[in-house]
Amino acid sequence: MNLNEKSLKQALSGKYFGHKLYYFTETGSTNDDAFSSGNEGAPEGTIVIADRQNQGKGRMQRLWHSPSGSNIYTSIILRPQIQLSKSSQIPILAGVAVAETLNSYCPDKVWLKWPNDVLIDGKKVCGILAQMKISTDEIDFIVMGIGINVNLNHEQFPQDIRDIATSLSIETGREVSRLELIISLYENLEKWYKHLLQNGFGPIREKWLKMTPMIGQTVQVIFKDEKIAGKATGLDEDGSLILLTTENKEIKVSAGDATILKR
Repeated sequence: MNLNEKSLKQALSGKYFGHKLYYFTETGSTNDDAFSSGNEGAPEGTIVIADRQNQGKGRMQRLWHSPSGSNIYTSIILRPQIQLSKSSQIPILAGVAVAETLNSYCPDKVWLKWPNDVLIDGKKVCGILAQMKISTDEIDFIVMGIGINVNLNHEQFPQDIRDIATSLSIETGREVSRLELIISLYENLEKWYKHLLQNGFGPIREKWLKMTPMIGQTVQVIFKDEKIAGKATGLDEDGSLILLTTENKEIKVSAGDATILKR
Protein backbone atom coordinates (compact mmCIF):
# COMPACT_ATOMS: atom_id res chain seq x y z
CA MET A 1 0.00 0.00 0.00
CA ASN A 2 1.17 3.52 -0.78
CA LEU A 3 1.64 6.22 1.82
CA ASN A 4 -1.57 8.24 1.51
CA GLU A 5 -4.42 9.41 3.69
CA LYS A 6 -6.60 6.34 3.08
CA SER A 7 -3.87 3.79 3.82
CA LEU A 8 -2.73 5.68 6.92
CA LYS A 9 -6.23 6.01 8.39
CA GLN A 10 -6.86 2.33 7.72
CA ALA A 11 -3.59 1.27 9.40
CA LEU A 12 -3.97 3.61 12.37
CA SER A 13 -7.65 2.99 13.10
CA GLY A 14 -8.10 2.50 16.84
CA LYS A 15 -4.49 3.45 17.66
CA TYR A 16 -3.62 6.00 20.35
CA PHE A 17 -1.12 7.74 18.05
CA GLY A 18 -3.00 8.51 14.86
CA HIS A 19 -6.62 8.29 15.99
CA LYS A 20 -6.81 11.84 14.60
CA LEU A 21 -4.74 12.43 11.49
CA TYR A 22 -4.04 15.25 9.06
CA TYR A 23 -2.40 14.26 5.78
CA PHE A 24 -1.02 16.72 3.23
CA THR A 25 0.45 16.03 -0.20
CA GLU A 26 2.41 19.24 0.38
CA THR A 27 2.71 21.68 3.24
CA GLY A 28 5.12 24.25 4.61
CA SER A 29 6.06 22.44 7.82
CA THR A 30 4.29 19.62 9.65
CA ASN A 31 5.49 21.14 12.93
CA ASP A 32 3.78 24.44 12.09
CA ASP A 33 0.59 22.60 11.15
CA ALA A 34 0.65 20.52 14.34
CA PHE A 35 1.35 23.59 16.48
CA SER A 36 -1.67 25.34 14.99
CA SER A 37 -3.80 22.26 15.66
CA GLY A 38 -2.49 22.11 19.22
CA ASN A 39 -3.50 25.72 19.76
CA GLU A 40 -6.98 24.82 18.51
CA GLY A 41 -7.25 22.05 21.11
CA ALA A 42 -6.31 18.96 19.08
CA PRO A 43 -6.07 15.95 21.41
CA GLU A 44 -2.93 14.10 22.35
CA GLY A 45 -1.91 11.55 19.74
CA THR A 46 -2.98 13.77 16.83
CA ILE A 47 -0.63 13.23 13.90
CA VAL A 48 0.32 15.46 10.99
CA ILE A 49 2.13 13.87 8.05
CA ALA A 50 3.09 15.25 4.65
CA ASP A 51 4.47 13.80 1.44
CA ARG A 52 6.45 16.99 0.88
CA GLN A 53 7.45 20.08 2.88
CA ASN A 54 8.56 23.33 1.30
CA GLN A 55 9.66 24.91 4.59
CA GLY A 56 10.76 21.85 6.58
CA LYS A 57 12.37 22.73 9.91
CA GLY A 58 15.55 21.39 11.43
CA ARG A 59 17.20 22.33 14.70
CA MET A 60 18.97 25.69 15.15
CA GLN A 61 16.67 27.35 12.54
CA ARG A 62 18.02 25.12 9.76
CA LEU A 63 15.92 23.95 6.83
CA TRP A 64 15.22 20.22 6.42
CA HIS A 65 15.56 18.89 2.86
CA SER A 66 12.02 17.65 2.14
CA PRO A 67 11.38 16.35 -1.41
CA SER A 68 8.17 14.48 -2.32
CA GLY A 69 7.62 10.75 -2.60
CA SER A 70 10.78 9.76 -0.76
CA ASN A 71 10.85 10.43 2.96
CA ILE A 72 8.83 10.68 6.15
CA TYR A 73 7.86 14.07 7.56
CA THR A 74 5.58 13.82 10.56
CA SER A 75 4.68 15.66 13.75
CA ILE A 76 2.80 14.37 16.79
CA ILE A 77 0.94 16.37 19.44
CA LEU A 78 1.67 15.32 23.03
CA ARG A 79 0.12 16.66 26.22
CA PRO A 80 2.25 14.97 28.90
CA GLN A 81 1.47 15.48 32.57
CA ILE A 82 5.10 16.00 33.53
CA GLN A 83 7.08 18.83 35.10
CA LEU A 84 8.23 21.56 32.74
CA SER A 85 11.85 20.86 33.74
CA LYS A 86 11.51 17.33 32.33
CA SER A 87 10.17 18.34 28.92
CA SER A 88 13.60 17.70 27.33
CA GLN A 89 13.09 14.00 28.08
CA ILE A 90 10.61 13.91 25.18
CA PRO A 91 13.11 14.32 22.28
CA ILE A 92 15.39 11.76 23.95
CA LEU A 93 12.42 9.39 24.01
CA ALA A 94 11.73 10.10 20.34
CA GLY A 95 15.35 9.37 19.44
CA VAL A 96 15.15 6.00 21.18
CA ALA A 97 11.91 5.13 19.38
CA VAL A 98 13.29 6.11 15.97
CA ALA A 99 16.57 4.27 16.54
CA GLU A 100 14.74 1.12 17.63
CA THR A 101 12.56 1.32 14.51
CA LEU A 102 15.49 1.81 12.12
CA ASN A 103 17.58 -0.87 13.82
CA SER A 104 15.19 -3.49 12.43
CA TYR A 105 16.28 -2.39 8.93
CA CYS A 106 19.99 -1.91 9.70
CA PRO A 107 20.82 -4.11 12.72
CA ASP A 108 23.63 -2.86 14.95
CA LYS A 109 24.41 0.11 12.68
CA VAL A 110 22.07 2.71 14.20
CA TRP A 111 23.52 5.27 16.65
CA LEU A 112 22.09 8.10 18.68
CA LYS A 113 23.87 11.46 18.74
CA TRP A 114 22.95 13.89 21.49
CA PRO A 115 20.63 15.67 21.65
CA ASN A 116 18.35 14.20 19.00
CA ASP A 117 19.99 12.98 15.80
CA VAL A 118 19.83 9.41 14.57
CA LEU A 119 22.76 8.10 12.53
CA ILE A 120 23.52 5.00 10.49
CA ASP A 121 27.24 4.22 10.42
CA GLY A 122 27.95 7.79 11.44
CA LYS A 123 25.77 9.50 8.82
CA LYS A 124 22.57 11.35 9.68
CA VAL A 125 19.35 9.61 8.66
CA CYS A 126 16.86 11.32 10.97
CA GLY A 127 16.36 14.65 12.69
CA ILE A 128 13.99 15.42 15.56
CA LEU A 129 12.59 18.82 16.48
CA ALA A 130 10.47 19.41 19.59
CA GLN A 131 8.49 22.61 20.03
CA MET A 132 6.47 23.40 23.13
CA LYS A 133 3.70 25.69 24.28
CA ILE A 134 3.69 26.65 27.94
CA SER A 135 0.75 27.97 29.97
CA THR A 136 1.45 29.40 33.45
CA ASP A 137 4.70 27.42 33.91
CA GLU A 138 3.08 24.18 32.81
CA ILE A 139 3.25 22.25 29.56
CA ASP A 140 0.19 22.89 27.41
CA PHE A 141 1.42 20.67 24.57
CA ILE A 142 4.58 19.50 22.82
CA VAL A 143 4.88 19.02 19.08
CA MET A 144 7.36 16.28 18.25
CA GLY A 145 8.59 16.59 14.64
CA ILE A 146 10.46 13.74 12.98
CA GLY A 147 12.07 13.66 9.54
CA ILE A 148 13.53 10.41 8.21
CA ASN A 149 15.46 9.97 4.95
CA VAL A 150 13.92 6.84 3.47
CA ASN A 151 14.23 6.40 -0.32
CA LEU A 152 16.68 9.08 -1.39
CA ASN A 153 19.74 8.12 -3.41
CA HIS A 154 23.11 9.78 -2.91
CA GLU A 155 22.67 12.27 -5.79
CA GLN A 156 19.33 13.51 -4.44
CA PHE A 157 20.92 15.04 -1.35
CA PRO A 158 22.05 18.66 -1.55
CA GLN A 159 25.76 18.86 -2.37
CA ASP A 160 26.70 20.29 1.02
CA ILE A 161 25.35 17.34 3.02
CA ARG A 162 26.10 14.36 0.76
CA ASP A 163 29.09 13.29 2.83
CA ILE A 164 27.26 13.46 6.17
CA ALA A 165 23.72 12.29 5.34
CA THR A 166 22.28 8.94 4.32
CA SER A 167 18.95 7.18 3.76
CA LEU A 168 17.49 3.79 4.56
CA SER A 169 17.51 2.77 0.91
CA ILE A 170 21.21 3.64 0.58
CA GLU A 171 22.03 1.59 3.67
CA THR A 172 19.80 -1.41 2.87
CA GLY A 173 20.27 -1.45 -0.90
CA ARG A 174 16.51 -1.58 -1.53
CA GLU A 175 13.42 0.58 -1.58
CA VAL A 176 11.70 0.74 1.81
CA SER A 177 7.93 0.88 2.31
CA ARG A 178 7.23 4.23 3.91
CA LEU A 179 3.84 3.01 5.16
CA GLU A 180 5.35 0.02 6.98
CA LEU A 181 8.08 2.24 8.42
CA ILE A 182 5.74 4.95 9.68
CA ILE A 183 3.36 2.45 11.31
CA SER A 184 6.29 0.81 13.11
CA LEU A 185 7.57 4.24 14.16
CA TYR A 186 4.24 5.33 15.65
CA GLU A 187 3.97 2.02 17.55
CA ASN A 188 7.43 2.46 19.05
CA LEU A 189 6.79 6.11 19.89
CA GLU A 190 3.59 5.14 21.69
CA LYS A 191 5.35 2.33 23.55
CA TRP A 192 8.19 4.53 24.83
CA TYR A 193 5.87 7.46 25.59
CA LYS A 194 3.72 5.24 27.81
CA HIS A 195 6.94 3.88 29.34
CA LEU A 196 7.90 7.44 30.30
CA LEU A 197 4.54 8.25 31.86
CA GLN A 198 4.25 4.96 33.74
CA ASN A 199 7.86 4.08 34.62
CA GLY A 200 9.77 7.37 34.46
CA PHE A 201 12.82 8.33 32.44
CA GLY A 202 15.17 5.59 33.71
CA PRO A 203 14.45 2.87 31.09
CA ILE A 204 14.61 5.43 28.27
CA ARG A 205 17.91 6.84 29.49
CA GLU A 206 19.33 3.32 29.80
CA LYS A 207 18.28 2.48 26.24
CA TRP A 208 19.69 5.76 24.90
CA LEU A 209 23.04 5.16 26.59
CA LYS A 210 23.26 1.72 24.98
CA MET A 211 22.73 3.22 21.53
CA THR A 212 25.21 6.09 21.61
CA PRO A 213 28.97 6.01 20.93
CA MET A 214 29.45 9.30 22.78
CA ILE A 215 29.86 8.08 26.35
CA GLY A 216 33.51 7.90 27.34
CA GLN A 217 34.52 10.04 24.36
CA THR A 218 35.79 13.61 24.32
CA VAL A 219 32.93 15.72 23.01
CA GLN A 220 32.63 19.34 21.92
CA VAL A 221 29.27 21.08 22.22
CA ILE A 222 28.65 24.28 20.26
CA PHE A 223 25.73 26.53 21.16
CA LYS A 224 25.56 29.87 19.35
CA ASP A 225 29.02 31.40 19.99
CA GLU A 226 29.92 29.20 22.94
CA LYS A 227 32.04 26.03 22.84
CA ILE A 228 32.31 23.51 25.67
CA ALA A 229 34.45 20.38 25.60
CA GLY A 230 34.82 17.45 27.95
CA LYS A 231 34.50 13.71 28.36
CA ALA A 232 30.87 12.59 28.02
CA THR A 233 30.03 10.60 31.13
CA GLY A 234 26.26 10.23 31.04
CA LEU A 235 22.79 11.62 30.59
CA ASP A 236 21.08 13.61 33.33
CA GLU A 237 17.50 13.10 34.51
CA ASP A 238 16.36 16.05 32.41
CA GLY A 239 18.08 14.79 29.25
CA SER A 240 21.15 17.02 29.57
CA LEU A 241 24.52 15.65 28.47
CA ILE A 242 26.97 15.34 31.38
CA LEU A 243 30.57 16.33 30.60
CA LEU A 244 33.72 16.08 32.68
CA THR A 245 36.11 18.91 31.78
CA THR A 246 39.89 18.79 31.77
CA GLU A 247 39.73 20.64 35.10
CA ASN A 248 37.79 17.64 36.48
CA LYS A 249 34.64 19.72 36.74
CA GLU A 250 31.28 18.14 35.94
CA ILE A 251 28.96 20.25 33.81
CA LYS A 252 25.54 19.61 32.31
CA VAL A 253 24.76 20.80 28.80
CA SER A 254 21.11 21.20 27.84
CA ALA A 255 21.39 22.54 24.27
CA GLY A 256 23.75 22.68 21.33
CA ASP A 257 25.40 20.55 18.63
CA ALA A 258 27.64 17.81 20.03
CA THR A 259 30.51 16.27 18.11
CA ILE A 260 32.98 13.57 19.13
CA LEU A 261 36.47 15.04 18.85
CA LYS A 262 38.94 12.88 16.95
CA ARG A 263 42.13 12.15 18.78
